[in-house]
Amino acid sequence: MRAESIKERRERLIGVLEKVAPGTELREAIDRVMQVGTGALIVVGNLAELRSIMSGGFDIDTEFSSPRLYELAKMDGAVVLSRDLKTIHSSNVHLVPDPGIPTHEAGMRHRTAERVARGQGSSFVIAISEKMRTVSIYVDEDHFTLENIPLVLAKADQALQTLSRYRVRLDREYGHMNAMELEDMVTLRDVVRVLQRNEMVTRIADDVRFQVSELGKDGRLVSLQLNELMAGVQRARRLLVKDYFIQRDARTPEEVLVDLAALSGDELTEDGAVAKVLGYRSSQELMNKLVRPRGYRMLSNIPRIPAAVVESLVGRFDNLKNIMRASPALLDEVDGVGERRALAIKEGLERLSESMVPEPFI
Repeated sequence: MRAESIKERRERLIGVLEKVAPGTELREAIDRVMQVGTGALIVVGNLAELRSIMSGGFDIDTEFSSPRLYELAKMDGAVVLSRDLKTIHSSNVHLVPDPGIPTHEAGMRHRTAERVARGQGSSFVIAISEKMRTVSIYVDEDHFTLENIPLVLAKADQALQTLSRYRVRLDREYGHMNAMELEDMVTLRDVVRVLQRNEMVTRIADDVRFQVSELGKDGRLVSLQLNELMAGVQRARRLLVKDYFIQRDARTPEEVLVDLAALSGDELTEDGAVAKVLGYRSSQELMNKLVRPRGYRMLSNIPRIPAAVVESLVGRFDNLKNIMRASPALLDEVDGVGERRALAIKEGLERLSESMVPEPFI
């Protein structure tokens, strides 16, 4: 499946989890059902699309509230809610999805839930098991089981600790990269190493974000910590790709990032696989080849230099080395620079060069 579809599926599942997170009316109703030990089948979707698989039941069309849903869920059939969770359309409904839709579930309620979710792509289904006392959510082909909040919080805290360690390491590697760029000594292996670490940090953050969506109001502190740890990471990742990817077939940095995100965990650890995403051939000899940054990321470290000016500078001088060698007068000739900004760029690069010393890697 293409990488965009994988991301879209994850985002959709996060959107659903946010609707059933603690603090929402829907979660309150689910908790009430769980407390009394009864089962339930709740479908959230477009009534017009669901009509073809609905049989019997009662048309209610009343305003949605947690107590109403809890009472209606006591009946054997399904309760159908509007997609915006503002209306209870029907209750005690017998659902008849296509029996040809594959399902991995054994119980009748869960088999129905999975088939409805797979067959009605715009709907999601909540199945509450009376015997197992579990809450299962079906979104298209995805199946997710809600866990208790203390367990999710513990997992999120552990993931944040891991993310913090990876972020420290990533910052060190960017510092090393900065020094190598200013000395014009960057190898493709250096670029690949930073991209690998950056992608790992991004994936850990995605896992934490998923847990935050499940925590709802209980995840505010986790969300604040996550935002602090991820400050600037995505921007640096994009600029690094802009600096080093090979421009061919009208590929954009965004497409490179999508391809990078599509790599499996094992592929991400392979230098050749990451280099290939950047547009390079895969070989050990090439990994030691010196590569020259265009200068996007380094210029972004200089205050008050607009992105449009950075684009103009790279378009004129092609790479960071040429920009560093250019005199203030040459820099002044670039559209949008001007005399004062030319001096600021020159002095900014000189300060960066004086302050950055490459750290040895273990």
